[in-house]
Amino acid sequence: MIDNFLRPAESRARMAADALRILGTLSVLVALLLHGLTDAAIVAFALPGLMLPRFVGMRPWADTAVSVTVLVAAWSNVFDLYTRIWWWDIVVHFVCAGALAVVTYLFLAHRGIVPTPGDRGVPAVAAVVLTTTFGLALGALWEMVEWFGYAYLTDRIYVTLDDTIGDMAAGGLGALAAGLLLAHGPRVLMPTVLPRRESQETTSGR
Repeated sequence: MIDNFLRPAESRARMAADALRILGTLSVLVALLLHGLTDAAIVAFALPGLMLPRFVGMRPWADTAVSVTVLVAAWSNVFDLYTRIWWWDIVVHFVCAGALAVVTYLFLAHRGIVPTPGDRGVPAVAAVVLTTTFGLALGALWEMVEWFGYAYLTDRIYVTLDDTIGDMAAGGLGALAAGLLLAHGPRVLMPTVLPRRESQETTSGR
């Protein structure tokens, strides 16, 4: 995965995705200078979501889609869009949970922890179930972070029971949709460099 991250951009699409990573890193400083430490921390929380697609070698268009999604999710907090637009929260949780669930799946597949989608003998439903589970888990983690921020950092963070349940439900549905895409069209999203486990199987079969 380090090789994926350090590999020079081979196309304009990859350059665009890398530019978003640079933009995301600089936006932490912008948020700190213009909005304060709390908002800068919220934007910084998105940085792993910007970096991981490069590590797993996602297709440039998928990499860009994930990066845009996490940046929009982070800055929506800064500009209070979740409270100003009633449906914005639902849409962002649906899309963001789906995107990050796929990234999580591909990261774990790279490590050989979960099966690679499309592997011989691996049912398509496995990718759907696992991706949905990852999305629900990430959603629960995010809601815990929101609660911690509200309880101990600032009351600007909007936290209610209905909001928490609605966010997790939207995120779960988004992860389910992403899992269906990953299961039935894995090569559309799959890393350009296959996980080590496939390479080992190919070598042992010679």
